[in-house]
Amino acid sequence: MSTIEITSKIEALKELEALIEEAKAEAEALRDEIKTEMLNRNTEEMEAGQYIVRWTPVLSQRFDSTAFKKVMPEVYKDFIKQTASRRFSIA
Repeated sequence: MSTIEITSKIEALKELEALIEEAKAEAEALRDEIKTEMLNRNTEEMEAGQYIVRWTPVLSQRFDSTAFKKVMPEVYKDFIKQTASRRFSIA
């Protein structure tokens, strides 16, 4: 593949990534509008035509590895594992 072809593909990729980000922002704005309406109606569940929309609180418990590392650094070191991956970036 020539440099011109690679450059063309990078430019096309950049355009598609920009479109994706724009679509994500638009979707998030619509999601926020629906949430605002649900707040106004003081409801966690709402029917809208064929759809049922739910916005409910969820509780979860997560392990605080940063605090654990501070309190028990030796034990933390015994349980960490190194992973390898590859990062693709265009500058």
